[in-house]
Amino acid sequence: MESLHIRTLYKDIFKSYYKPSLEEHILKMMELDTFLPYSSTYFCVTNTQELSFEYISKNMHACLGLDHDDLKAKGMRYFWSRMHPEDIKIWLKAMNHLMDFTLTEIPEKQRNRMSYTWNYRIKNANGVYVNVVQNTTPLEFDSVMKPVIGLAHYTVLHADLNLSMPITATAKYLNDQNVYETKYYNNFSQKLLTDGLSNRERDIIRLLVQNHSSKTIAKKLAISSNTVDTHRRNILKKLQIASTGELIGMLKAGRMPL
Repeated sequence: MESLHIRTLYKDIFKSYYKPSLEEHILKMMELDTFLPYSSTYFCVTNTQELSFEYISKNMHACLGLDHDDLKAKGMRYFWSRMHPEDIKIWLKAMNHLMDFTLTEIPEKQRNRMSYTWNYRIKNANGVYVNVVQNTTPLEFDSVMKPVIGLAHYTVLHADLNLSMPITATAKYLNDQNVYETKYYNNFSQKLLTDGLSNRERDIIRLLVQNHSSKTIAKKLAISSNTVDTHRRNILKKLQIASTGELIGMLKAGRMPL
């Protein structure tokens, strides 16, 4: 797929009619970046109107080996040119679904508390395709509350892992208890066993992995402990496993992406 075609489709998905202010966001990111250690994660301030990276943290070079100034100057089109050809069409479909879901299912007053996650493969400076998990939180919106400026965190998985990952997309809402609730999940590649789980069950699994009890999970999700226990039994039955411990072990080993 040609870069021009990708740009046209992407701009159509994020088309908006308001130019937001970036200065405050950039200053905060620069301040944060000064104190962050080098790791497998880097972050950017993304501008979907201009198809640009307004800020790129120093860890990008350590993660991908790409030239910081080159990526900043050439923007998203250059980044897309390094995406695995097999992932581009699926990734664009995921972006379109996430935007449609946000604009039709998420009330405007809740959109500033949303977080979006998806994944794809990018060719690093050594010419090796690595898996990237991107999590983006909206910072500013246009006049119809479409997100246009985002804080994007990119986790780059080590090339030696050689993982085959399905492309999935998730939208989560930060509730009044400061816990993320899954509002949308879709696997755009091959079907997985975990595709049969509900959004609520995914939230409970995520909190179980963090070693929370049923009572604590109930409080965080504003449901009863009995409801949490019912979900836990259904999860084990759906995944055909015997215990919560086995479930957590499978997740931590990366055998069951959520």
